[in-house]
Amino acid sequence: MEDGVSRKILAIIEKSNEPLETKEIESRISGTTRAKVLYRLNDLRGEGRIRGKLVGGGKGTWIWWA
Repeated sequence: MEDGVSRKILAIIEKSNEPLETKEIESRISGTTRAKVLYRLNDLRGEGRIRGKLVGGGKGTWIWWA
């Protein structure tokens, strides 16, 4: 299911020349929470529309790219 947040995320990632951290994507979308952005990112990854990778130890940081 694609909503406004998902469309914004796709546009941000597709325009980027490099992988982006979750925080970088979140900062470019106003009016939503980090949890919602992360949820949508994982949905899009599950659908195969974007790719993501957990880097670092512990909770680490997710990076995303198209």
